[in-house]
Amino acid sequence: MLGNVIGGFIVILVGVTLAPTVANQVADAQNSSKYNITGASNTIIGLTTLFYCLAVASTGIGIATVGLRNAGLM
Repeated sequence: MLGNVIGGFIVILVGVTLAPTVANQVADAQNSSKYNITGASNTIIGLTTLFYCLAVASTGIGIATVGLRNAGLM
């Protein structure tokens, strides 16, 4: 139980730490003239950071929930 809760927090911590790096890479891809990203592609690439953060949060919460469920608290 405790291992799953700590694991969920570690996943969130590492994911949040890497979020600025993901955001910088997305911004570089959008603003670079080397890639031909315009229109709808630009919008989808811009949403990558949002989807990354949602995935990190849902993964961490899911791992912590499994730990609490195994302990009988949920």
